[in-house]
Amino acid sequence: MGRWLYRLGRWCAHNRAAVIAIWAVMLAGTVSGVALSGAKTNDDFTLPGTQSQKALDVLERSFPALSGASAQLVFVAPEGATITSAQAREEISRVLGAAERSPEVAGVTSPFSTGTVSRNDRVAVATVLYPLERSLLKAGTTTALEAKVAAASSGGDLKVVVGGNVFGITGVAVGADELSGVVVALVVLLVAFGSVLAAGMTVFSALLGVAVGLAGLLSLSKVVTISSSAPTLALMIGLAVGMDYTLFIVSRHRAQLALGATVSGSIGRAIATSGTAVTFAGSTVIIAMAGLSVVDIPFLTVMGLAASLTVLVAVLIALTLLPAMLSLSGERLRPKPGTRAARSAAAALEIADGSAPRSFGANYARSIVTKPLPTLAIAVLALLALAVPAHDLSLAMPDNSSASPGSGPRVAYELISKNFGPGFNGPLLLLVEPKATASKQNLLRSSAIVRADVLALPDVVAAGAPELSPGDHVAVVEVFPGTGPSGSATKDLVSSVRRDEPALQTSAGSTVEVTGPTAVDIDISNRLGSALAPFAALVVGLALVILLLLFRSVVVPLKAALGFLLSVGAALGIVTAIFQWGWLAGIFGVQAVGPVISFLPIVVLAVLFGLAMDYEVFMVSRIREDYMVGSSDPRGAVLTGFHHASRVVVAAALVMFAVFASFVSADDSIVKPIALAAAAGVLADAFVVRMTIIPAALAFLGHSAWWLPKWLDRLLPQVDVEGRSLTVVGTSPGASHTNLAVITTSAPDNEPPLAGPSPAPLPALRGPGAMGDQ
Repeated sequence: MGRWLYRLGRWCAHNRAAVIAIWAVMLAGTVSGVALSGAKTNDDFTLPGTQSQKALDVLERSFPALSGASAQLVFVAPEGATITSAQAREEISRVLGAAERSPEVAGVTSPFSTGTVSRNDRVAVATVLYPLERSLLKAGTTTALEAKVAAASSGGDLKVVVGGNVFGITGVAVGADELSGVVVALVVLLVAFGSVLAAGMTVFSALLGVAVGLAGLLSLSKVVTISSSAPTLALMIGLAVGMDYTLFIVSRHRAQLALGATVSGSIGRAIATSGTAVTFAGSTVIIAMAGLSVVDIPFLTVMGLAASLTVLVAVLIALTLLPAMLSLSGERLRPKPGTRAARSAAAALEIADGSAPRSFGANYARSIVTKPLPTLAIAVLALLALAVPAHDLSLAMPDNSSASPGSGPRVAYELISKNFGPGFNGPLLLLVEPKATASKQNLLRSSAIVRADVLALPDVVAAGAPELSPGDHVAVVEVFPGTGPSGSATKDLVSSVRRDEPALQTSAGSTVEVTGPTAVDIDISNRLGSALAPFAALVVGLALVILLLLFRSVVVPLKAALGFLLSVGAALGIVTAIFQWGWLAGIFGVQAVGPVISFLPIVVLAVLFGLAMDYEVFMVSRIREDYMVGSSDPRGAVLTGFHHASRVVVAAALVMFAVFASFVSADDSIVKPIALAAAAGVLADAFVVRMTIIPAALAFLGHSAWWLPKWLDRLLPQVDVEGRSLTVVGTSPGASHTNLAVITTSAPDNEPPLAGPSPAPLPALRGPGAMGDQ
């Protein structure tokens, strides 16, 4: 792979105008696709194949008014008045009439006909029914309802609040808060590079990749159902990995320039070495995110594929557009003598024998290498302590209890919970379907039996009168649990009703199925819970295989996988403590303490897996590169490799943290916990696992860390992540061991040099891993 990437980097550098033009055309094409498609998102979570979804599909055909979205109108009488007075009834009737005339409304139910009047006669709830799912309603439908209700209630004594499931997740409107992470990342890059040009190039590449990836995704919105959170997740991951991948390659290029390499030769080698690491790191992220499709939940599959698309674009930009931009920048990226970048590159040649000036990073690495076992114990115990709260993690799908405080949906939810019980915010629907053609009387009798049996269950507080569909094909009984939609007792109730379905069907003589939005959400949570362990096994197994191929070691993949699990545990523990226990909830803007989004663990597994493998490849590839040069001292290889990679890993982790942390401020019950988990996981994985546990383990194990059975060594294909195929092995004067020389003027396999000046050979460099990152 190294030879192929070397040729690709050299070709893109030589044909920079064509490469830049191709990416400009791609950007224009995808943006045009967005304009043509309308970029519409759909936040209706469905789960094909489950009982709740099948029954909901029957309702869509037979009883569309009950299968679509609904709004709730909550009427509150002033202190000392009642909702049942003649004046209040007149005002409610006027508001309901206005709501019924609102666009796309299929019907309105009066609180006096359904009995949804509070015991103190001060609150009443009416329902506005729509024949379509929320995502299929025309733009402005809910706004029109709110406007008509406000106009009809103006001047009256009643307070009217509009809520219901028609007001759901709307995604994150990316603004200054979310993009502040890019500004912070730019500052980090300026400090890391000491070059405005290098930092600007990195940010520009990432933004271009995100623009192409997101535009390409949204242009498919007419043929693929895309949730509003999918582009946000893709934006977070695309920005983070885009900057990290570019940072890794540009750092290597500038370090090589500091050591005297020509621009052309350095570009080829940077793409061949660091580009190989980027390719494998990006592949792990893509495979992990695309692996979400194995859960077989459509909206989650799209979220994973959306993130995979932006990562793929980020890798392609790093391997093609970046060499063109590096070529265009030419000598301007070469660190000037005496600058920090130049001094760091020179220090890399002497750090192994201890003659280089001491720095915090060098002292930290030496402390790890000197006392590896205590370091391992402290780091592992710290992560285990952070992971403890994860044992109490509770999961559920989002509802209006997590809507913005003071908003109509949130106020309506709270009023209903207080005056009727939390279960009235998430009723269950029992679909009663005759096994054969039945008369209206028989259908009413069957559904009445079902209602009576369900009312006898301990967790049911009320059940509505049976409603017959047009044509009397099916009947629906609305059941109100004693707990809210995300409550564990509600989940137990659904399981209990389904367990008793055979008895219900026998007594009623009809098929009985539990459905409705609450039941669908519970089924999604159950599916996600059962898929978590297999998915974790998949990504951990994938890590073992990829790292085995890359590093040709049995121990390295095992410790990497264990470190990844520690990072995930710490991230989930932090999220549980904040979002569920309420620790520091106000600081992080958590609006409602309780269960977190059901697919948080599986998405965090996928995201952190990819990012953890990034840091593993960045760090361990440099340690192995120094070890494979011929070093007889594995601890020395850890020191030199740590010096090469630590600055890049620190900068990359801070960039990713800044991007993810900026989305923690998002007012979205899906994005906020995912962003916080990713930000916490990045810090834990980069600084505790990859920069502490991994070097300590390698130093403690010594040569054993790189052991591979001979029979397995013969079976595995060779992956040249160190760029050995591009170098000539020689011995430097005065050096005690074999080390890497430099790229010769001819390309791999003796291919003719590209047109233009050929890279002149450099003198052999002293010390292992001379072509350092910093």
